[in-house]
Amino acid sequence: MQQLLCKTDCCGRGAMDKALLVIRLAAGLIFVMHGYGKLTGNPSLEMFSGMLTGMGIPMAMFFAWLVALTEFLGGLALIVGIFVRPASVLLAIVMLVALTMAKKLKFPAADIDLALLGISVALAMAGAGKWSLAGMMLKDKMSGVEAKQESAS
Repeated sequence: MQQLLCKTDCCGRGAMDKALLVIRLAAGLIFVMHGYGKLTGNPSLEMFSGMLTGMGIPMAMFFAWLVALTEFLGGLALIVGIFVRPASVLLAIVMLVALTMAKKLKFPAADIDLALLGISVALAMAGAGKWSLAGMMLKDKMSGVEAKQESAS
């Protein structure tokens, strides 16, 4: 049974890094499009701010800007693969508020919000993976550390 399960469900670190890349790119693109739309007027920040005001959120225009910038810059961070954990935490907070306050946990309308919340939480736990700018930068740094350790031996 274990052999059968491992043939279907086990994967090496390489496959996990590739999966993280696909998830980061897909979610990042969605977040960038939504943030860009808010920043450029589709819907406008004024409309989004009005929606936040209607939900009883104070300082609605401030939070409209905060959400738009978080979605846009956080999405870019996911795509490039740098600062993925902190960006994912912020994006998860945005999605949790959207899921509970804007969509009021009504499904199927809240499906995409729940999916993006889950993806954001998973990326906050897993990080960017090897196929990312951070992974490339850390690889170079780790190579230098390993070389110093070998020369010290």
